[in-house]
Amino acid sequence: MTPTEISPGLVVNVAMPARKLSDFKLIAFDMDSTLINIECVDEIADAAGRKAEVAAITEAAMRGEITDFKDSLRRRVALLKGVSVASMEAVYQQRLKLNPGAAELVHACKQAGMKVLLVSGGFTFFTDRVQAELGIDFTRSNVLAVKDGLLTGEMVDQPWGDICDGEEKRKMLLQTCSQLGISPAQAIAMGDGANDLPMMGACADAGGLSVAYHAKPKVRAQAMLAINSGGLDRLLEILV
Repeated sequence: MTPTEISPGLVVNVAMPARKLSDFKLIAFDMDSTLINIECVDEIADAAGRKAEVAAITEAAMRGEITDFKDSLRRRVALLKGVSVASMEAVYQQRLKLNPGAAELVHACKQAGMKVLLVSGGFTFFTDRVQAELGIDFTRSNVLAVKDGLLTGEMVDQPWGDICDGEEKRKMLLQTCSQLGISPAQAIAMGDGANDLPMMGACADAGGLSVAYHAKPKVRAQAMLAINSGGLDRLLEILV
């Protein structure tokens, strides 16, 4: 079907049956530029005087112009070497804000009996705090290595693997569905960057819902629903 703007800034790319929020059991969010207003790695880099350099790599990765997300993240993290944990705390306290409608949407999903998953190519330093703030059930993200209060420019391997990239987001979504005893058809995935497409596709292909939020062109085009203006809670205009 031709993309249809059903209301200003709300575009449907595929014909969808009418569904309620309670038809779903899980919602998965990306964090940076989806659930929150910043790209954390770019803001950390600002403390090292490398924001422009890091942000250029981030933008290319999110647009899908850099296809190896893991390599792009390692390159960016290497440029953070020497930044203090105190500087990261300042990013959290002074720059990180929930995007409009984030708290409202998470609350509505939980009220409908859904579980909430946060999967991020970002870092546990921030995902742990956002999880606590919003009461999120499950998370997966990357661990920055720290020594003597300073970033080493590396990441710490975890039991599930080394880096949470697009494939790991998809795996975590499917594992969480399995853990909950549900089908991906009962899941919603929301994101803005190219590394969100694998988990969004896993939902869409199974008959669930993929949602682009203020996303890169490639992601807007491939999502079932694109929220191009307004807050995350505009999803509730489609699912009541």
